[in-house]
Amino acid sequence: MEVPRVGHSVSSPTSPCEVMMKNLSLDAIQLCDREGNKSQDSGIAEMEELPVPQHIKISNITCDSFKICWDMDSRAKERITHYFIDLNKKENKNANKFKHKDVPTKLVAKAVPLPMTVRGHWFLSPRTEYTVAVQTASKQSDGDYAVSDWSEIVEFCTADYSMVHLSQLLEKAEAIAGRMLCFSVFYRNQHKEYFDHAREAQNNKMLPSVKDNSGSHGSPISGKLEGIFFSCNTEFNTGKPPQDSPYGRYRFQVPAEALFNPGTNLYFADFYCMYTAYHYVILVLAPCGSPGDNFCKQRLPRLDIADNRFLTCVQDEDGHLTFRHAQDLILEVIYTDPVDLGLGAVAEISGHQLMSLSTVNAKKDPSCKTCNISVGR
Repeated sequence: MEVPRVGHSVSSPTSPCEVMMKNLSLDAIQLCDREGNKSQDSGIAEMEELPVPQHIKISNITCDSFKICWDMDSRAKERITHYFIDLNKKENKNANKFKHKDVPTKLVAKAVPLPMTVRGHWFLSPRTEYTVAVQTASKQSDGDYAVSDWSEIVEFCTADYSMVHLSQLLEKAEAIAGRMLCFSVFYRNQHKEYFDHAREAQNNKMLPSVKDNSGSHGSPISGKLEGIFFSCNTEFNTGKPPQDSPYGRYRFQVPAEALFNPGTNLYFADFYCMYTAYHYVILVLAPCGSPGDNFCKQRLPRLDIADNRFLTCVQDEDGHLTFRHAQDLILEVIYTDPVDLGLGAVAEISGHQLMSLSTVNAKKDPSCKTCNISVGR
């Protein structure tokens, strides 16, 4: 949306300190961090009351945009030249003032027909709750503004990454995947108690659980998709799984064909790093037609199991399956159905438990240019 040059401070209905608004070129987003009302601001003129926006409506919400509209008295519409939109993360509403908190965002836009689209990856993040309030304003000949009272404050939550955003992540991950190495087993490390519980209380099966919040903040599978994490990366010099693990000293190994075969769909879910040189790709293996498959096909890019840059299963003329994984990425593979321990074997590993490499609830590095795209992180 087009926004004019602003030379005066504008109050916010929710923010507590005084900072002069700054002119920015992209959608001319104005930032301030201040609480007050129109009578307290020397840069805002007093004149006949302007209409206060009523019945704020938020629609067409994505991970980095939304549409906003409202009702207002039509008698003074011709005097309205601008709208002031005050946007704040809801989580900061009662933040400790002595701790760092995000600066609220003030959007100053020329009065345009409603609904108006608000878009900006530099101040909107996926899966985040926001509050928003609106003022109408009239720019005066001396550059000051006459403003209405603030509207009611309404709340909304931004969406997950869309297929478009995930396709952008997919392209970035493909660029650094490296060559493909052969592998023959998927493996899962855990503590001994985990496997004992599966045998004794879960009919000898590992059961899917809800994915944690590791990886990209906008990932559509975090906190929603149920599955079981497996690894498949091998050591370059041996072609076998590494003997170290961050997750436990006991490892379940299962032949790759038990989980990955022509009856399985493969999906790309995420690409991230954790402030290190290592980059991770999350893939989902879902038996065709399963609940996990139905969930993924609506939300994630589907990969050709025989021709992709991350994980392949190729069947020859005799029906024999060959498996390969990307060398330069750490793959985290989520299998969406229960897995019977009878399909493989559990044994203790000889290496170390490297807790520092755990990705449980790991946060993505928002500054990495390799694995971030131009939307909220």
